[in-house]
Amino acid sequence: MALVPYEETAGVGLQKFHKPLATFSFANHTIQIRQDWRQLGVAAVVWDAAVVLCTYLEMGAVELRGCSAVELGAGTGLVGIVAALLGAHVTITDRKVALEFLKSNVQANLPPHIQPKAVVKELTWGQNLGSYSPGEFDLILGADIIYLEETFADLLQTLEHLSSKRSVVLLACRIRYERDNNFLVMLERQFTVSKVHYDPEKDVHIYKAQKRNQREDL
Repeated sequence: MALVPYEETAGVGLQKFHKPLATFSFANHTIQIRQDWRQLGVAAVVWDAAVVLCTYLEMGAVELRGCSAVELGAGTGLVGIVAALLGAHVTITDRKVALEFLKSNVQANLPPHIQPKAVVKELTWGQNLGSYSPGEFDLILGADIIYLEETFADLLQTLEHLSSKRSVVLLACRIRYERDNNFLVMLERQFTVSKVHYDPEKDVHIYKAQKRNQREDL
């Protein structure tokens, strides 16, 4: 969601972010994601957490056919694109400044008959929630969106607004700092949280969260 570029350091790790195209194979489709690090920083490159979350979805861990899903802080849109290819009706969201870029990736990678299942829409966490119905989505997806501490309260408010008791939240992330664990602690106050997948090669965790029943809190 945030468009703050990470400090650019020399090294192989960042080279992949500077490639104009990143190519992936998911859901029997070749997906070519346009990247634009120079213009949009972290919002316009594919992070490992997105790839791991797409792999998890492709494994069939969640029933996506006919599911109403939303991707938060979508950036390049890879996760939302894969969810749509796997049968979900997806609202793919990010801040206004990233929407045109996001839309171009979605349109370039979804066949015409699937494009109506994917809507690109503005969502700034904690701000324009009124344009979304409370508890609107069955599935809420987020890849590498837990990294700026000043966004944690707004992100939590957004998750609370968009989910119902039946909703499933899937968050893929690399735990880089203590503050990342702090968000999980905040999340556990309102949601039941469990780790459902770990990719040791990419060091990415996937957490599943569902709203707590009020009785559990008594």
